[in-house]
Amino acid sequence: MKKIILGLSLIGLIGCAQDNIMELEGRVAVKGSSPHTYLSIEDNKSHKSYKIQNQAKFDLMNKQNQTVKVKATLIKEAVGPGFPAVIEVVEVK
Repeated sequence: MKKIILGLSLIGLIGCAQDNIMELEGRVAVKGSSPHTYLSIEDNKSHKSYKIQNQAKFDLMNKQNQTVKVKATLIKEAVGPGFPAVIEVVEVK
């Protein structure tokens, strides 16, 4: 019994340790209405929109309407319409 619990705990830890790192390529745009605007990227492959949490770190505001490749970590899943998934950019290519 102890071996089963130990095995399941180990599998759980391994599953939680994996990062949700993804590579996205798409157009950067400002969405929302004032004062609730945010910078987002729409992936060319999946056509999903992602809210960028740390746009100032990579100066992405100046790359509006440009297609960029980013490596990002998923912070929060999408909740529904108007609440896109939130990512934190790790690298801009």
